[in-house]
Amino acid sequence: MSPSSTPFTIKLQVFEGPLDLLLHLIKQNQVDIYDIPIALITEQYVEYLELMTQLNLDFASEFLVMAATLIEIKSRMLLPVIPDPEGQINQQTDDPREELVQRLLEYQKFKEAALALRKHEGHQAEVFTRIEDDSTESEKDLFLDVSMFDLLEAFRRLLQEKAPEQIREITRDEILLIDKLSYILEQLEKRGGKLSFLSLTEGMNHKLELIVTFLALLELVHHRLIKLRQSRPFGQIWIWKDESAASQGHN
Repeated sequence: MSPSSTPFTIKLQVFEGPLDLLLHLIKQNQVDIYDIPIALITEQYVEYLELMTQLNLDFASEFLVMAATLIEIKSRMLLPVIPDPEGQINQQTDDPREELVQRLLEYQKFKEAALALRKHEGHQAEVFTRIEDDSTESEKDLFLDVSMFDLLEAFRRLLQEKAPEQIREITRDEILLIDKLSYILEQLEKRGGKLSFLSLTEGMNHKLELIVTFLALLELVHHRLIKLRQSRPFGQIWIWKDESAASQGHN
């Protein structure tokens, strides 16, 4: 089944843009942001775009613009460096990555400032909020928030780890997004409001079922019915029932 035959389309949130994806790849590969291995990052960036297309994710045109920018930088880095008349090479001027690095550094500072502000607002809100289950809240505090690209990476690994003969195609009428939304919420109720991404997808051998499950998770996050967390960067993803939405509804 071709990706276009999948009947679901999810538009990515505006806060998950091409710079977010680049920062994700830089952290994932544990490379120096000042010395980006452009060939490796470009290859992985394009792979992510292909996966997002396969999942029918309606990403903004800025992702394609960034892909073209990366390819251009990669091509420029393959060209021989011509020294000035005095035989000197100005590394700062001649490095094709410089402008991109500056954009990433500025965007990273912006994200860190926004995160600090959200944490401050959350702390202020907690002053007026009664926590009914201290043990549950303290456990959640040990986990990190998960970006959409963390979820994409988990999905990519899942497809790679499953043997080709395990992935079977089914007709799109056999599985509905609404069914997966209900299934995920039911599993959370059965397991006390928390389960792992691997547990959720265990036994799923149909490619379309995996895709619809991924899209269902995005929908539930968008509607603030669940939260996605990791105990460490790029670790296993955990799905939590979002109690904050329910508590706000009672206020």
